[in-house]
Amino acid sequence: MQETLLDQLKTVGWCVVENVIPADQIAGVRDSVVATVAKHRNPNAPKNIGHLSGLINYDQSFAPYLAHSPLLALLEGLLGPGVRISFTTATINEPGNARGEWHADWPFNQRNAGHLPAPYPDLCMHLTTIWMLSDFSAETGGTLLVPSTHRLSHNPTGDNEVDPYQSFPEEVNAAGAAGSVLVMDSRLWHATAPNTSSEPRVAIVIRYAPWWLDLSVLRPESRSRARRQALTGKGDNQVPPVPLAVYERLPETAKPLYDHWVEV
Repeated sequence: MQETLLDQLKTVGWCVVENVIPADQIAGVRDSVVATVAKHRNPNAPKNIGHLSGLINYDQSFAPYLAHSPLLALLEGLLGPGVRISFTTATINEPGNARGEWHADWPFNQRNAGHLPAPYPDLCMHLTTIWMLSDFSAETGGTLLVPSTHRLSHNPTGDNEVDPYQSFPEEVNAAGAAGSVLVMDSRLWHATAPNTSSEPRVAIVIRYAPWWLDLSVLRPESRSRARRQALTGKGDNQVPPVPLAVYERLPETAKPLYDHWVEV
């Protein structure tokens, strides 16, 4: 099974790991994340999107599963040992949200100050995981994906003459039961899908980086961030530091994934 998922990830750019969060724990994690987003949601997020960066600082309900052995083995199969978490974000597609633009994630998103300029090399250097706290389907707004686009050297955030809102015959909605995790190469073209159901689609986006990838541009007050913004004239994502008190509450298995973000 592990080899099959790794082959799929290499070939089409994504796969789904099932049962990462046990079925009897899903409701509790989902309710916790929904309540946290309701209290702290980003007021500048698109309409009908519940968004919260730095989720780990507010909610650790999912922390026991971050180092899930089969998932971590899959991630290390592409990134090597010593993977680190770069982003932890809550995202809730509420009924009636709009379809989003095709894009690739940081550091391949050409709109970020800290981006790898296109054409970039054919090398996996960042993985995006979407933790399904609700069932994902076409109806609920399972993330839209264009298979195998991770092998291209560009994406629609740059000048590649692709309409970021166009439909592709091969596009698919990620699907899976709550508790599953969508894993994709961060180069893969993907987009927010409209939720046409009557219930919110709740998820956590957790991105993983190899130990050698420089994440300093994501730190709000870092000199690296200021330098890149000045050089490019672009903004970038912000990943807040993890307070020591939060870090100390994490399971021992999860601490190595966050120790580079700890506020000292």
